[in-house]
Amino acid sequence: MLPVSRSINLPESELVVRFMRADGPGGQHVNRTESAVELRFDVLHSPSLPEDVRERLLARRDRRMTDEGVLVIQARRFRDQGRNREDARERLVEILRGALVAPKKRVATKPTRASQQRRLDSKQQRGKIKQGRSRSWSHE
Repeated sequence: MLPVSRSINLPESELVVRFMRADGPGGQHVNRTESAVELRFDVLHSPSLPEDVRERLLARRDRRMTDEGVLVIQARRFRDQGRNREDARERLVEILRGALVAPKKRVATKPTRASQQRRLDSKQQRGKIKQGRSRSWSHE
């Protein structure tokens, strides 16, 4: 079980872990070990997620989300497979916890009459400053 919150625990059966060779420097040993981890979690068909959390995750514009609703996390930060697996799991939990909180609805407000007047006054003042910079060529 992967604990996300008090009410949400993901069973291991919903996580698909794949190991692959990490790219980058590392000498001859890097060509033999599969230390990079790819963690896949099917957000669209997961029975463990509440409906509102699922909708928020799917609504995000995240490049890690496939068209089929699968969240793909790649971890290759460390040279050790176990640490990369833990890193991928932590990042998944972080993403899911971010979707737990519903964003606040924006309340439309109207500017006060005084603030509108201050804005117009400052614009007039700025215009006078700029007008004072221009030289009248005909009066010289």
